[in-house]
Amino acid sequence: MRRREVIALLGGATASSILWPLAARAQQPAMPVIGLLEPTSPEAFADRLRAFRQGLRDTGYVEGENVAIEYRWAENQSDRLPALADELVRRKVAVMVAVAGAAFAAKAATTTIPIVFIAAEDPVRLGLVASLARPGGNLTGINQFNEELAGKRLELLRELAPGVTRVAVLFDPAVTTTETTLRDVEAAARAIGLQIQVYHAGTDREINAVFATFVRERPDALFVGIGPFFTSRRVQLAILAARHSIPMASGARAIAEAGGLMSYGSDILDARRQVGVYVGRILKGAKPADLPVVQASKFELVINLQTARALGLTVPPTLLARADEVIE
Repeated sequence: MRRREVIALLGGATASSILWPLAARAQQPAMPVIGLLEPTSPEAFADRLRAFRQGLRDTGYVEGENVAIEYRWAENQSDRLPALADELVRRKVAVMVAVAGAAFAAKAATTTIPIVFIAAEDPVRLGLVASLARPGGNLTGINQFNEELAGKRLELLRELAPGVTRVAVLFDPAVTTTETTLRDVEAAARAIGLQIQVYHAGTDREINAVFATFVRERPDALFVGIGPFFTSRRVQLAILAARHSIPMASGARAIAEAGGLMSYGSDILDARRQVGVYVGRILKGAKPADLPVVQASKFELVINLQTARALGLTVPPTLLARADEVIE
């Protein structure tokens, strides 16, 4: 074989060895994309994102390896959610995850892309699904029961601070289930002899304004309604509650960890992990219509003992024994 023929043969082999992997990669299916629609901002919920990614891993999906995630954050501006949902539809995501009020924007944006939601109360009553066992349509998800627990939360606050008679109740006007929660809180308050005064806040400034009225109104305690906005403003709430020496109860563990007196609600990290599992199952071919809505079964009572001491409260031993976590 002549030298020129050998070189040509080697050159052809080298070109083939380079082009073959490129051609093989070009034939591989595109990585599926998950659209994550959140009402708040990314820095507020790093632990929840970790739990969601763990659920994905439990079903064999790892972000950046065999699945991609498109994040859309409304930055506590609920009026941005419809446009952000439309962006994810145009992106042609394989599955959309919608948290709290974002579920309504996602539902309005598409009837074909599967949606996994986290709802604060019965999603049938909210109109998200036809039934819990067989959701129908393109939505399924998690019911956290946070709204249904409002009355129990108020009872625990009274047990923890028995001298309380007048309670300020703080709601986020952007939360669609506020009216339902208010009815439950009013009924629970009447049953245990409490008076309530309702306030609304949807911005940092409005939170400050509500606390400024406490100088004049002098409530005995503060009951914080559910919603991602209040959770994202947990440090602000804790600082103001400490400044005004007011016991604060909520449904968000994060608020108690930041300095609130207590929280009682479903385990949000478990809910986020379950969302990841459902997304993974849908990516493998399951249909939302056939995936029953998961009813939260893990509930947490968190008591901040350090805050109780600062407020001069003695936590009953029976209540401490029932707590899932006591923050020293």
